[in-house]
Parts: sequence; C-alpha cells; structure tokens
Amino acid sequence: MNKEVQKFLVLGILFVFPVLIYLFFASGKNNFSTLPILSTSISEITNWPTHRGDSIQLSDRITILGFWGKDLDQKRGDALNLNQKIYKRFYEFNDFQFAIVLADGQQEKVSQLQKELTEGVGTDLIKWNFIYGDSLQIQTLFQSLKTPLQLNDKWSHPSVFIIDKERQLRGRDDDEDQVLLYGFNAQSVAEINNKMVDDVKVILAEYRRALKKYNKPKTK
Repeated sequence: MNKEVQKFLVLGILFVFPVLIYLFFASGKNNFSTLPILSTSISEITNWPTHRGDSIQLSDRITILGFWGKDLDQKRGDALNLNQKIYKRFYEFNDFQFAIVLADGQQEKVSQLQKELTEGVGTDLIKWNFIYGDSLQIQTLFQSLKTPLQLNDKWSHPSVFIIDKERQLRGRDDDEDQVLLYGFNAQSVAEINNKMVDDVKVILAEYRRALKKYNKPKTK
C-alpha cells in the first residue's frame, strides 16, 4: 500500500468513524425526543398535608412520585439512592420536585430520614416533599396512575414514577428489556443510573424546549 492510499485511509477513518458512532447512538431505542405518556388525569394532591405543614401540587410541576406508606424503615436505601442519583442532580431545575406518599403517623421517622439525607449528600432538601394520607387516599392516588401494579399491605411500592406538569404518567412503552416501564425500581442503582436518569433528562429537556419556543421573540 503506497503512502497516498495510506493517507486517504487514515483521513477516512478520522472523519467517517466519529459520524458512524454518532449515528449508532442516535438510533438507540432509549434516545426519545419526548417521553411517552402512559396514563392521564392522575389525582391531585393539593389537600394532602406535607411534613412542613403546607401543601403541594402535581399540576405545573415535574414530580418524582413514590409510595412508601407505612414502610419508611425499609426505604432508607431507596431514599439514599434517589437522593444521590436523581435529586442532587436535578433539584435546581425550576418546577422539579419529589413527592413521597406516607401513611399518617410517620412524621418522627421523616425527621430522622431528612437528617440522614442531608448528611449523605449535603443538598438543600426543599424539594423533597413527604405527604400524608390514609389508606383510602393512598389507594385512590395509586390507582389513578392506571398501572397493573399493586401496593403491598403497608401501602408501599418499590417503584417511583415520573409525573409531568399536566398530571400525566410518563415512562417507556418500548423498553430495551421488552417491558412496559411504568416506574423505576428505587432499590436498583443500575435501573436508576441506566434508565431513570436518562428519562428525567428527556422530560426536563422537553419542557425546556417548549419554554424556549414559547419565549422566542416573534419576527415582524
């Protein structure tokens, strides 16, 4: 092989290979332009008291919704996973929040958990919300997600869910593992890292694009 041919071969590799790599990753199944809507009309939570004594809402917020019921003692690992991998990374985005549903009577345990979360990451927990309800309220809210999933006997579930500003459940309708991904197993660091982080990025980017388009100056 002469030097001229070698030169063109090297140049071809330098210019063509990066393009092929980009096209490969851009065509991946998880590279959504928007995150699919899986259900709509999720119940509102404005009448639920929070650990701060105020109230919050799902409308006009991007919410990570979890159901921990009377199971808070068993959810410390989940809380630390979510705090480190999701909350710390995204809590500074406008209108982003956590809403964790608990059975009434868990207030003292919440105070201890907050202390552990602060020591673990050192972030401002202002958007970590714990809301309290009775069994009927919790079951009604969970059923409004319209999933085939079920709460356990402590009104708890390992998955957390992405709820958009229109109170719609967002998730994957064509997951790489061939399952319909309604929520994300907070016990699994791998699932949070490999799927949930990407999906939160997608929905935040979706709203940023919409806001940028809305605020774009009109040309005369």
